[in-house]
Amino acid sequence: MIPGKGRWHEAEINVNGENVYLVKPLDYMNNSGFVIGDYLERKNISLNTQDLLVIIDDFQLPLGTLRFRKNGSDGGHNGLANIIYHLNTDDIPRMRIGIGSEAPVRSENFVEYVLSDFTAKETEVIQTLKPVLTESINNFINNGITDTMNKYNKYHLSDKKEIKTNNINNDKLSR
Repeated sequence: MIPGKGRWHEAEINVNGENVYLVKPLDYMNNSGFVIGDYLERKNISLNTQDLLVIIDDFQLPLGTLRFRKNGSDGGHNGLANIIYHLNTDDIPRMRIGIGSEAPVRSENFVEYVLSDFTAKETEVIQTLKPVLTESINNFINNGITDTMNKYNKYHLSDKKEIKTNNINNDKLSR
């Protein structure tokens, strides 16, 4: 991704003849809708919101879990709430990536938890999950949200293989 002409990084790729725009807001999460709206306006992109996939973290889902939804409420995620507000619809597909802790996170500590770096073991889980994330996003692009939900909803990495922590990349990953 490269810096955009606004508060985002961007990339434009072609997948099976389809233009795919990747946008990563650089502003506060609560301003994600401003950023996406500004990006679409500056690029003069008109799209059906069902062609949009919003990818968010979710501390209420166990680490390594994927959850896709076709539309609906923000589920308490302020970034998604801002996107829904600025696009004036909740008819937006989304992918939630579980970053939850094994121990319950108290409500007064969740901001600190979400902004903290992953532990070494958590980093290994996320690194192992990357190919599945790529595969599921490609599935969304090629087959739509319903097929992607059927294939990947409730996916949990620990159900697929034992996580080993001996090949950890020392780069710190933030939640």
